[in-house]
Amino acid sequence: MRYRLLRGFGFVVLAALVVALVGFIVMQLWNWLLPPLFGWKALGYWQAVGLLVLTQILFGGRRGRGGWHGHWRSRMRERWEQMTPEEREKFRAGLGRHCRGWHRDAEDTKVA
Repeated sequence: MRYRLLRGFGFVVLAALVVALVGFIVMQLWNWLLPPLFGWKALGYWQAVGLLVLTQILFGGRRGRGGWHGHWRSRMRERWEQMTPEEREKFRAGLGRHCRGWHRDAEDTKVA
């Protein structure tokens, strides 16, 4: 339990440091490029962090195993389990033409 708390605290500290560093880099790049090129105003640190948050909301999307990728993976697993051994071998052979080095000969191999 204590290890989890320390690990969680470490993650929060690391995430804060990353956000601080990336915010500083965004601020410096913005202030170096955009005011001289386009005449735009310089950004302060918190404005740069806010810009990062805004771009994550608008363009970042949702991360993780859910969404479309998780749905695709579960559908593929269902199909794999319904295949006969001959169909699985044919599928593997078809992948072999497109994905070099992907060879497994265990019959109960599941597509992750």
